[in-house]
Formats: sequence, C-alpha cells, structure tokens
Amino acid sequence: MTRASRSRSRRSRKGFPADIRSHDPSPLLLASGLTPAGATELLAPYGLTDLKLADANLQSMAGEPRTRQLLAKVLGELLASLVQTADPDQGLTHWDRFLQAGLNRNQLLDYLNGTPRMLHLLCTIFGNSPSMAQTLIRDPLLVYWLAEEQVLTRWPTREMLAASLRMMLANVTAAELQWDALRRFRRRETLRIGVRDLLKLADVPETTAALTDLACVLIQAAYEIADAGLSRQYGKPKHKDSSGRLVETGFAVIAMGKLGGGELNFSSDVDLLYVYASENGATSPAGRAGQKESSRGISNEEYFERLGREMTKALADVTPEGHVFRVDLRLRAEGTSGQLARSLDRYAQYYRTRGEQWERMALLKAWPVAGDRSVGEAFLSRISSFIYDRWEARDPAAIVSQVKAVKDMIDAKMAGRGQERRNVKLGRGGIREIEFVVQAAQILCGGKLPDLRDRSTMGALVKLCRHRLLSSKDRQALERAYVFLRNVEHKLQMVHDLQTHALPESSDELARCAIRLGYRASDRRTAGRKFLADYRRHTANVHRIFRSLFDVPARSSLVKAARKFA
Repeated sequence: MTRASRSRSRRSRKGFPADIRSHDPSPLLLASGLTPAGATELLAPYGLTDLKLADANLQSMAGEPRTRQLLAKVLGELLASLVQTADPDQGLTHWDRFLQAGLNRNQLLDYLNGTPRMLHLLCTIFGNSPSMAQTLIRDPLLVYWLAEEQVLTRWPTREMLAASLRMMLANVTAAELQWDALRRFRRRETLRIGVRDLLKLADVPETTAALTDLACVLIQAAYEIADAGLSRQYGKPKHKDSSGRLVETGFAVIAMGKLGGGELNFSSDVDLLYVYASENGATSPAGRAGQKESSRGISNEEYFERLGREMTKALADVTPEGHVFRVDLRLRAEGTSGQLARSLDRYAQYYRTRGEQWERMALLKAWPVAGDRSVGEAFLSRISSFIYDRWEARDPAAIVSQVKAVKDMIDAKMAGRGQERRNVKLGRGGIREIEFVVQAAQILCGGKLPDLRDRSTMGALVKLCRHRLLSSKDRQALERAYVFLRNVEHKLQMVHDLQTHALPESSDELARCAIRLGYRASDRRTAGRKFLADYRRHTANVHRIFRSLFDVPARSSLVKAARKFA
C-alpha cells in the first residue's frame, strides 16, 4: 500500500468520510486477478481490523457467479452499514454464516437489493448482537417475519402475545414439543424486542415492559402445560372451603424482583415464588374418564411441590431449542432449603414469625403473574402487614442502618472482584443504590402513604418526590441515571445473552458498548471516552444521593419523614 493510500485509510477509520457510500468495493467480488494489496485498498475505508478475514468472508458469501453478481450490487451499502455498528468484523462473519444457513441465497440477495431497509436492519443485528445474529442464523426465515408490517412498528399487547403462543401450541400435543415451542417463541419475541431496542424504536421503559409481558405469557403457558400433565396423572387437587364445599385448589406464581416490578431486562433470571390456596386437601382418586391410571391420589402439598419442580425444570432446561428462563427461587421462604411451594397459611405464618428485613424489601415488588389470580391477590393481602405495619417505623434509623449494612457487604464483594466502579448493577452508584433508596422509603413510609407502594422504580421515584421525600433535582438525577444504567445493562446482555453487569475493561470493548448505546461510531475512541464520562457522572450523582440518605441514619430525611408519619 502506498503512503498516500495508508494516509487515506487512517482518515477513513477515524472520520468515515461522508462519501463512503459512493466508494465502490464491488471489484472485490467481480475483478479477476485482484491482488491482496488491492483487496486491502478496497476494504480500508470500512473500519475493519482484520482485512484478510473480511476478504475471506466475502469470498465465502459470494459463492457461484450469479450469487457473486447479486452480492456485488449490495456490497457497498452492506459495508457502509456495518461501519456504523459496534463490531464490523464480527458483523461480516455473521453475514457469512447467515448466508450459509439454508435460505436461497440468490433469492435473499435479490430481495435485499430491492429492500435496503432490511439490509441495514441485518447489518445492525449482525454487527451489534451476536446472540440475535445466532437467532437469525438458526432460523433464517425470521428475516421475512421481521419485514412484515407492524412486527417492528408496534408492540403486541400481552393479550396478542398470549393468543399467538396459543396458536403455536395448538399444533403440538406432546409436552416436550410444547416446551420447545415455548423456547422458540421466547427466542423469536426476544429478537423483536432487541431489534426495536437497537433501532431506538423503543425506549428503556418500553423495552423492559415488553420483556416483562413476554415473560408473563411464557410463565402462564408453562404453568398450564405442567398442571395439565400432573392433573391427568393424579386428578385435580381439591380442598374444603370455609362453607365446607369441596372446591378446586388454586395455585399462583408470584413474580419478584424486576419481573414483579414490570422492569425485566435482557437475559434476566426470573425470581419466583409458588403459592397455593390450601394444603388441607388432596387430588381426586384415579380412574376418571380421560385420566391416567394412578395407584393413589396425592396430597395438595405433594401435588404443588411437584408442580413447582416441573415448572422450574422445564423453564430452565437447555435443549437444542435453547431455554425459556433461568429461574431463581432463593427468595422463597427459607431460601434454598425451603419447599418450592407453600400454602397461603404457611407463608403468612412464616413471615409473621420468621420474616427478615431483606424479605420485606424483596416483597415490595411481589406480583402474581400466572395461575389463579385470586390466590395471588390473597397472598399480596396477607403480606401487606408484614411489609408495612406501623410498628416498623418506631426505629426507622435502625432500618436505614440495616439497608446500609447490606450495601456495604455488596461493596466489599464488588471491590474483591475489581468491579466496584464497573458493575452497572451492584457497583458504586449503580442500579441497586437507586432501588435501595426507593425500597427504604417505601418500607418506612408506605404504611401511612399507600401511594408510595409502586412496584416500578421509575413510578416510585415520582411519588417519592410528590410526597417530598426526594427533591425534584434528586428525583430527576436518579431517573436519568436509572434509564441510562438500565440501557447499559441491556447492551451488555444482548451481546451473548448472558447475565452480565460489568463494564468491559478493554478500550475496544468499551467503545463497542458505547456504539450499541448510540454514541457515534465515526470515532470509536472518542465514543468510548464519552460513554465512560457519562457513566461516571450518573453513578457519581446516584452515590451522592445514596450517601446523603444512608451514611448518617439519624440525620437522614427518610428517617425524619418516617418519624413524622409514625
């Protein structure tokens, strides 16, 4: 390469000239006898770091002469679109794998030549999210689904999602095939949500709400599949109500954490509790029409323990179709050593006699998401006094001290991992500090101010400000930080569909994260620096507010408010 061409290459990588789309890379595919230096010259403006691999990917994508001609027509637009993504090299590798995935390549390329919007969309996916790229590679026909009217332009409601899933399940009867249908549905709908997020067709609250709706629909379907199988084998569980009538025993799935708050993130676990109406009953005897022969009925306690076990396993099991959700049941009574499912009475007794402070905070977001709604509502009613009883406000400084002690333990753990300032969720000024501000205020003042009992973090911040528990300035700072940090969390997790919360350490990976967030790709180093500066500004604001409320409990405005309402 000449000195002049090397200089042009350096300028192109940094500034991406406005006329990059007029650059013609088609000789890479059409010119005969092109030298490696010539290929490098043609690829240099596109911000690729491994030009040899890029050329190999393009030659593999092209294949036979007709395909080569069709690819040459869209190559300039394809490379210009990849330039704007987090990882153009990886994007080109995903393009190669996608074109090898089984679709008619000529038909697809001809379609993309007439639909530049879809070409840009695929580049956005392939260059930003390996996990979403893998979804398309394993099911390439989804590209035509994404192109359908309204798939990306509007959200389906929860009811629409449920109806769509029912149609999918109606085509299969075996339980294992139904579980795989749930896995495919989750994969498809997560792709829709992720694409809308990357294209900025949805903001953070819309994305978290969509992920929550999807999870609720899938968990309800999982309950129905598992319950149908058990009831065929053992009959329906029943108990006598207060009037002495034999009634079917209801079961509810209670969501906790971000799912309960309607704020689920990408690649999140789902925190669940299983509760049922009464343990004083049993299933019907075997032998009814359509019911499998069984040697005995089983108690309600055994039935619902089996139901919880089967639901959890089926949701979390990984098959060639993937998984539905990782399930976390550690928030149940007695944690990992407790029963999977408990009756309403048993849960009420547990919280009345053994409930701890952290469990009050966890239950602030509890919400029924599947099963019998009346059982879920009865559970919420019974835990209300445990969370909000007025006697809890008699020593509000002690409660603030307990929350601070929990955060100190988290800080020590993060420092041990070297993530004290890099962990978006648990680090200094991270998401957890915002949540602790909200949860402490709700526990201290929610008994007298029911308006504060908002399960969503953003909604609760508004209400804390309305009741003058936060200043307008601090509320705005926490809201902006929360949206920013949740957006960062999404962009970290959509890379490999892993539950990660730590910012990358390398400057290259930091720049890629910044570009996924929308920072300009034309100067990657600057994008990374600007992102890191914004991250530090938001986390500094959060930590300042957190310390003002928790460092000296006796002087905390939350403690003063709690004493006022006591």
